[in-house]
Amino acid sequence: MIPDSTSKKMPEGNRRPAPSGEFAGRTVLLVDDDPAHVQHVRQGLAPHGYTFREARDGAQALSAIREHRPDLILMDVEMPGLGGVEVCRIVKANSGEGGFGFIPVILMTARQAAGKVEGLELGADDYLVKPFDMLELGARVKSMLRLKGLQDALIEKNRELDRANKELARKREELLALSRTDPLTGLSNRRYFEERLQEEFARARRYRSPLSLVMLDIDYFKRVNDTYGHPFGDEVLRAVAQVTRARLREVDLLARYGGEELIALLPETSPEDALRACERVREAIEGLQLEHRASDGTKRPVRCTASLGLASIPSPSLQTMEELMHAADECLYAAKGAGRNRVRQHEE
Repeated sequence: MIPDSTSKKMPEGNRRPAPSGEFAGRTVLLVDDDPAHVQHVRQGLAPHGYTFREARDGAQALSAIREHRPDLILMDVEMPGLGGVEVCRIVKANSGEGGFGFIPVILMTARQAAGKVEGLELGADDYLVKPFDMLELGARVKSMLRLKGLQDALIEKNRELDRANKELARKREELLALSRTDPLTGLSNRRYFEERLQEEFARARRYRSPLSLVMLDIDYFKRVNDTYGHPFGDEVLRAVAQVTRARLREVDLLARYGGEELIALLPETSPEDALRACERVREAIEGLQLEHRASDGTKRPVRCTASLGLASIPSPSLQTMEELMHAADECLYAAKGAGRNRVRQHEE
C-alpha cells in the first residue's frame, strides 16, 4: 500500500487554515493504479478535510479496509489483479457487523458504460465516468458520507435497543423469580407450587407416571418462637428449608406452604422411593446443630424435628389433585398424632 503523502512544512506565517467541513476527518480510501488520478482526486477533495488512504490494486484495497475501516471507498473498476467490481462484491458480501460493516463504494471507470450495471447490482452505491467534474465528485462523496453516518447511527440505535431489550428481559426474569419465591427461605412460594402441581398432576395422569407429594411441618415450632423469639424461629425455618432442599433432587419442587409448613412435589417418584427420600429429610432435620445465643452471650443447643405426610399416584382412591393433597395432609397429622418426628404414608 502506498503511504499517505505529507505536505512540506511551511513557515509559520505562510500556513493555510486547517481544512474543515461537515465530514472533516472522515476516512476516504482511494483505490486506483494511476498515481496521477489519485493525486488529482486528493487535491480536488482536500478542502473538505478528509483523511485519505491509498491502494494501488484490489488486494491492497482489502488490506486497507481491514486495517483502517474507511468511511468511503472511491475505486477504479479496472486494475491489475483483483478489479474494482470484485472488491466491491467482497466488501458488500461482508457488510455485516462481523465483517467490514457498511462502507459506501463509488466505482470509477474510463469507459462510458462498462460494468456499470454489474457494479450497481453487486452493491456499488454510486458510479462515475472519468473524467468527472470535481464539484460533482465532491457532492457525491458528501452524499455517500451522509448515508454512512445515517447507517452508523441506525446500527448504534439498534445496538442500544438490543441492550435495552436484554436488560428488560433480565429484569422481567428477576421479577418473575421474585414473584415465585418465598423471601424468608428462598424456596418457591405457595402460588408457584400450586401452578406446578396442576401441571405435574395432569402430566402424571396422562402418562400414568408416578408422582409423590410430601407435606412437612416443623414440630413444636410455636414453642421455639415463644421461647427464643421470632428471629431465631426464622433461622430455624431457613435451616430446615436448606437441609430439606439438599436431600431432594434437582427436579423436585420444594416450597414454603405457610408458616412452618413445607411442601414438596416429587415427579417420577414411586411410593417406595418417596418414602426413602422422606426418611433422609427427617433424619437430616433431626441432625441439625442449632444453637441459640442469648442477649447475655450464653449459648444453648436447640433440637429440631419434623413430621412428614406422604401420598402418591397412581392410586385408586386419589383421582384428583385435591384428594392427593388431602391424603398427604391427613398423613402429616397422623405422624404428629403418633408422636412427631416420623413419616406417615398414605395406604389404600
